[in-house]
Amino acid sequence: MERTEVLAFLTRQKFAVISSIGPDGEPHSAVVGVAFTEEGDAIFDTLGSSRKADDLRRDSRASLVVWEGERTVQMDGRVDEPAGADREAIVKAYLAVFPDGVERLRWDGITHFRFRARWARYSDFGAQPELIVELPSGLREP
Repeated sequence: MERTEVLAFLTRQKFAVISSIGPDGEPHSAVVGVAFTEEGDAIFDTLGSSRKADDLRRDSRASLVVWEGERTVQMDGRVDEPAGADREAIVKAYLAVFPDGVERLRWDGITHFRFRARWARYSDFGAQPELIVELPSGLREP
């Protein structure tokens, strides 16, 4: 399983669980609609007043899990909240997957985050034998 195959799997998915670190050090998880860029960045929107937005602004460390049946990709990395041209680029990538996001752009306080994996693991528990592949550098080209 190569990086390009993992990216192909990810781009077919529309939902993920993002886990962040709360102010008390406790983990928080939330399901988000997610779009993946060609570079492997995950983009999601949320209200800027949400618990996950507060968490991620305070501490950019996060984990993201995507699944389909018995196949998963687990990732650890960092998030940011781009502005300017970077924000326009990630919003464009997000809207290509979620055209209904155009309506949410009118919501007061909507924002977009970008997750970049620093480590990833693809698992296929339905394969015989099970297939588990680690990508120690994450999803971006080394």
